[in-house]
Amino acid sequence: MTIPKSERVMRIFERKDVDYLPSMITFSDRAKYPKISEALGLDGSDALEDYLQNHIFWTYAKDDVVFFYRNDSALMASLEAEKYVAWDHARATLYDRWGLGILAGEEGLFCNYGCLAQNETANANAREYLPERITKLWDMPIEKAVDAYEAPDPLDPANLEWLIRDKDGVGDMLVIPTGYMGIYERAYTMFGFENFMLQIALTPYTVNTIMEKITDYRIKLAKVKAELGYKVVHHGDDVATQLAGLFSISMFREMILPHLKRLFAEYKKYDQYIMLHSCGRIIDYLPDLIDIGLDAWEPVQPCNDLRTLKREFGKDLIFMGGIDTQQLPRLTPDKVREMTKEVISILGKGGGYIIAPSQEIMSDVPLENVVALLETVVEMRDKVL
Repeated sequence: MTIPKSERVMRIFERKDVDYLPSMITFSDRAKYPKISEALGLDGSDALEDYLQNHIFWTYAKDDVVFFYRNDSALMASLEAEKYVAWDHARATLYDRWGLGILAGEEGLFCNYGCLAQNETANANAREYLPERITKLWDMPIEKAVDAYEAPDPLDPANLEWLIRDKDGVGDMLVIPTGYMGIYERAYTMFGFENFMLQIALTPYTVNTIMEKITDYRIKLAKVKAELGYKVVHHGDDVATQLAGLFSISMFREMILPHLKRLFAEYKKYDQYIMLHSCGRIIDYLPDLIDIGLDAWEPVQPCNDLRTLKREFGKDLIFMGGIDTQQLPRLTPDKVREMTKEVISILGKGGGYIIAPSQEIMSDVPLENVVALLETVVEMRDKVL
């Protein structure tokens, strides 16, 4: 008997037997889903989800919607009317309630403004789009600015609309509320990356203060997600390049881990499974992350050595990802099939795996390679259990 997709994913988290491994394939620009559907001969975005046989439906607090739908002009106009973004059309920039500027029109996600970066030119450009609680910070020394910074209210009813809308399920997929731009990412984009790293050395108080405020916001949302019945939650912080972590292990433990620990403890109060999004080679951080309650990790890029991951951490972590999207634009369909089979054989052996690419699929991936990927997923998903 076929089981619902949501149950199949939950059984993976619960380490129970499944009929086949669940899968998840997404594209980098959500606004392009209608065009992708048309190119594949499908009737709309819902048909694309069915075609891809996706098992997870991501839902969002409204503060996070801009990152994924920044190129959906109608939706951004709606968010602007609700004062969740302020749209500078001339500079193709969407300012959110945190005081970040997000560049529209690009396939990738680029934050091109941070309210704590102390950039006079950027501040002048942003002034008419930001509220007084943000602009008042610009004339303060950075220590006073972070003390005075007021995070947006996570419990604003509009912020919760999508979480409430999707709480009872979408089709038979498992709905997971996202947590991208989690704590570290949100903080460094507010400061600007270079400035953030300088502040860690010069005034670590400023970095910790902002991350504490971001964590407080996330903790308030965590309670809502639990009350709405979400069983799996998601957090996103990219803390590595493809060569190594961005921080030494001692610095990671001092500056980043305490905030994650405080948030993860809140999730565990409600017996929720925690999935982390973190790109790059984070293998050195995994023991600490497992120790504070991490249950699953995506998108698992091959730079971590998939065989080592499965051998060393497969008993503790659910993996999602691994199929190398950096190779997808370059390979023939046959080579895509070969690569996909190999990854599923490594990470899927014995379960504990959600089949997925190592990143969202970009527009430079030929559609025939997407088809080859999906066909191989369907072929292999029950072969390794």
